[in-house]
Amino acid sequence: MNHIEKIAARLADFGLDAMLITSESGERYALGFHGEGLLLVTRDGAQYTTDGRYIEAAQEQVEGAQVLLITPDKGHMAFAKEYIEGKHLHNVGFESGAVTVDAHKRYTQALPCVLTPAQDLLGGLRASKDEGELVRMRRAQAITDEAFKAILNFIRPGMTEREIAARLVYELLSRGGERVSFNPIVAAGSNGSRPHAVPGDQMVEEGMFITMDFGCKVEGYCSDMTRTVALGQPTEEMEAVYAAVLAAQKAGINAARAGVTGREIDAAARRVLQEAGYGEYFSHGFGHSLGVDIHEAPSASAKETRPMPAGAVISAEPGVYLPGRFGVRIEDVLILGGTGCENITRSPKDLIVL
Repeated sequence: MNHIEKIAARLADFGLDAMLITSESGERYALGFHGEGLLLVTRDGAQYTTDGRYIEAAQEQVEGAQVLLITPDKGHMAFAKEYIEGKHLHNVGFESGAVTVDAHKRYTQALPCVLTPAQDLLGGLRASKDEGELVRMRRAQAITDEAFKAILNFIRPGMTEREIAARLVYELLSRGGERVSFNPIVAAGSNGSRPHAVPGDQMVEEGMFITMDFGCKVEGYCSDMTRTVALGQPTEEMEAVYAAVLAAQKAGINAARAGVTGREIDAAARRVLQEAGYGEYFSHGFGHSLGVDIHEAPSASAKETRPMPAGAVISAEPGVYLPGRFGVRIEDVLILGGTGCENITRSPKDLIVL
């Protein structure tokens, strides 16, 4: 069953006649294609409209939907209105988590139907990855592992965070990544205490930790990985913090499986850091789902009370951040099953000293 068919099969459960999909990630999930278009999925068919920049690619790549070309005289709304009227569609769901107020106003004014918030329809489907999605994610993760191995041979004292980040992008794309999952994070020394530090002109020097968080996309699906390495011999305290974070990550991974809540997975890792005396310095959740987007639902965090579904793909990324001093984060990607999880990240996690 392709994703168009999966969406169509869920419409009745939500009391919908059709689903309107307009976001980049929704379009990519449904079609395996993004052309800044508009997709309507009904219980027995689908219509996709796009413009001249994408029409040839859409006609070649899109399956399961009629592909139509918009023109200056007949745009997305005109085609959608015609389709809705022709099929007598009344209740149409929309991506309430992605549609802006202004866009909703346009749709409401242009379309002869009731628009019903239905983000949970797509969100529920996207939470559990099928084998086709997992193939793409495994490939993206393998490229990310290869890029990490390469960057270890590139880093030298005197380089800036920005130079290392730029090299990571090169390594990811030159190995087959179609684009980065997000702008890489490279944080050296005291910048490492900021989980989402922006790479800048800070030079890496002997005695520093360097945290690198990066990933790429393959056919629209993300990878994600973080490693913290030492440039020169670390202090005993640095080694102790690293060991605590690694132990916490292993505890969270051991707890990660379908059927448990994100809160339980997070708690397993958080308990280790609290017992080691670093609990107050773990300032985010254990992990997040990823797929078409780098951050998806459900999350492996203290706020997540829903059971994790089989086929969920989550990050495993506890961290300790000592303000103004240094930070450590270690991140892998897991596929959840009923009895445990598969770790698709292959890079070593014992502390690497360059």
